[in-house]
Parts: sequence; C-alpha cells; structure tokens
Amino acid sequence: MKEGIHPNYQEVEARCACGNTFKTRSTKSELHLEICSACHPFFTGRQKLIDTEGRVDRFNKKFGVQTSEQRKEADKAARAERAKLTKAANAAKAAAKARAAKAKPVETPADKADKPAASA
Repeated sequence: MKEGIHPNYQEVEARCACGNTFKTRSTKSELHLEICSACHPFFTGRQKLIDTEGRVDRFNKKFGVQTSEQRKEADKAARAERAKLTKAANAAKAAAKARAAKAKPVETPADKADKPAASA
C-alpha cells in the first residue's frame, strides 16, 4: 500500500434519528442516520412510518388519518347517502311516469278497432 493516499479510518459514534447511538469505524468524523436496527420495522417487528421529504405529512393532510372504526363509520354514512339518493331518483322516475300517464292516455286494441282506418 502506498503511504499518504488512504483516508483516516477512525472509530466514530453513529447517531440515529430515533436517539440510538453506537460505535463503529468510518472515514467520516461523525455519522447521522435516519434509521437503524433499533427502529427499523424488519428488526423490531412493528410498523413505523418513515417520513421521507414530508411525503407522509402531505398524504395525511390530503386524505386525513383515519382509524379502522372511523373508516367503517364513513363507509356506513356513504352507503346511507347513496341509498337516500337512489330512493329519491326512483321516486322521481315514478312521478315522471305518473305525469306521462295522465298527460297521454294509452290506446288499447279495442280503441284502435273503433277508429276508421286512414286512406292513402
């Protein structure tokens, strides 16, 4: 190995965003980590949202944070609203049919037999 061309390899203390610190060796004088084995979901077995560039916050602002109970309640409310709109639409259709029936009497085959045929 040539002398003077290799960086200084020293013992440093690495600090994670979760607060965990440990000693390791590096060419840098200090290490700051976003995630370590103490807070990574693969090693801990629990889910944790890792916010990269504020994406989680933007998602929560846009869609809101909901628990499973809140989602179920919102789904029930949406179903009730759809049922209400469907009932209103069906009632409007029935009313339109009734108005059409009153405005124009329906001819029966007996009525057609009483009328003389138009000559050409």
